[in-house]
Amino acid sequence: MNDFVLRGGTLVFPDRDPAPHDVLVQGGKITAVLAAGAAAPAGIALQSAAGLHIFPGLIDAHVHFGFGEKITEYSSETVYAAQGGITTILAYFLNNEAYADVYRREQAYARARCHVDYGFHFSTANEMHIRELASYVADYGVTSFKYFMNFKGEEGRYLGLDGTDDGFFHALLDTSAKVGRPLIVCHTENIEIVNRLRTQVQAAGGSTLKDWAACKPAITESEPAIRAMYLAERTGARVYFPHISTRLALDEVRKWRSRYDQVWIETCPHYLTHTEDSDLGGMGKANPPFRSQDDLEAMWEGIADGSIDVVASDHVPRLRATKDKPLWLASQGFPGTATILPVLLSEGYHKRGLSLARICQVLASGPARIFDLEPVKGRIAPGSDADFTLVDLDRKRAVIAAELGSYSDYSLYDNQVLKGWPVRSIVRGVTVMNEGRMVGAGGHGQYLRRSIGKPPTRDQPA
Repeated sequence: MNDFVLRGGTLVFPDRDPAPHDVLVQGGKITAVLAAGAAAPAGIALQSAAGLHIFPGLIDAHVHFGFGEKITEYSSETVYAAQGGITTILAYFLNNEAYADVYRREQAYARARCHVDYGFHFSTANEMHIRELASYVADYGVTSFKYFMNFKGEEGRYLGLDGTDDGFFHALLDTSAKVGRPLIVCHTENIEIVNRLRTQVQAAGGSTLKDWAACKPAITESEPAIRAMYLAERTGARVYFPHISTRLALDEVRKWRSRYDQVWIETCPHYLTHTEDSDLGGMGKANPPFRSQDDLEAMWEGIADGSIDVVASDHVPRLRATKDKPLWLASQGFPGTATILPVLLSEGYHKRGLSLARICQVLASGPARIFDLEPVKGRIAPGSDADFTLVDLDRKRAVIAAELGSYSDYSLYDNQVLKGWPVRSIVRGVTVMNEGRMVGAGGHGQYLRRSIGKPPTRDQPA
């Protein structure tokens, strides 16, 4: 049923304190935000949200596919998203080929299987991608493009990507500025410094997560960020830094924004909960690595003061078998979409006094604004999609990977009790998750064809 009044809940807004309101939903859209208890239009059903906080449907702007079975992963990973209250995902593709075939291939898998709405980021790895950048925006509705500053020489070969250099990066930024300023998502890492340090650490017998972090000190994240911001300023491009993990990088961006403000920052939940002193071994291997306790505190400070714009998972649905190895052999990354909100509620709202408005900003309105999803996504207002994440702030639940539905068979937070969980996920007026149970089959999720500075539209199947 798409027409109803969601009654009895407390709405969470990005720009003011939570307040009790009812919401009228018709045809999958929000028609009106009503006074609490206001009379419902004749013939409109009531759905109870009593005792719950209602967020705009949450967005995970940093998800990876390609680690499971193509025939099932768009289903399993969007089940995982819905279990965490995420109603929209943006997924990265890392390819060296033209994106026309990639787009058609991935859509063939996704359209019939996604439980939540979705969009794509493309990675840019060769001259063809620069030449075709404008067509990716116009033809496929992709307005964000990832660039790996570390993929020099052979570094990107494990993904099949060519080596790059600053000449290519400058040309990419310059072209971006000329074709409507799609967002360039920069993985900042100085691989020359990393390679030298890694050789030294391995020669000394390093084998812990602290040794992994020693290969990639803060300067290797902050120096490329400065270079990216300088080149963006000179070309007029817009840049977004995913998975920022150090105080030094955060401080450099803060300083630069005083002269050029077309810069946005993302961090990830694991940089809010884990440090380099963790004893997880290969299970905790990530890039960037876990950092110091001071860096962890800096990430919380950046969320609280508004310096960090987005919290996203960098979700990688690997199997435990690829991780549970000696450090240097373990794969990088881990699943995370389903636990973003519980981490921010448990560790942020309950333990640190982080406001619900800030959580709403970094998980809903922020990514919607930055990634050309507003006003359709990211807010509870007339005309927006009826996407809602209903949350019990006081619910305590242990993280059990098998209950969350991912292809991956573990979580960084396995058996940890977190306080504050989504209990219902609604996508365009349709409940897709209720009390931990998926409702309905895959295929409800729709592709969001984005335009720069304009509302997204629904993709029409070919």
